[in-house]
Amino acid sequence: MSEGGGNPCRHCLRMIPEGAAMLVLAHRPFGALQPYAETGPIFLCAAQCEAGGGAELPEILASSDYIVRGYGADERIVYGTGGVVETGRIPARAAELLARADVEFVHVRSARNNCFQLRIERD
Repeated sequence: MSEGGGNPCRHCLRMIPEGAAMLVLAHRPFGALQPYAETGPIFLCAAQCEAGGGAELPEILASSDYIVRGYGADERIVYGTGGVVETGRIPARAAELLARADVEFVHVRSARNNCFQLRIERD
């Protein structure tokens, strides 16, 4: 059961309401195994929910800042792309990174614990 504000659903990109049933599972946000493809916990609404996404910042990004980092087509970090960014600047920084030919996608991660939050891809 969700305790409220600390349980972000990685599917609908909203906070799971307090008292709602939820799932906790191990997730590896990479397709292939490799030394940097860590597995960590994520939360999902137990009830069916609509997929989140779009141009607006999702509800789950409630902290003041996050790590924004670019990855290549090989799912490896593109060194020099990562940094802590104020939450409101995430869309602009992601657009800068995705304009680079060597960046295939971007991860947004917790600035405190490096926990995976979401992936941003080109339109």
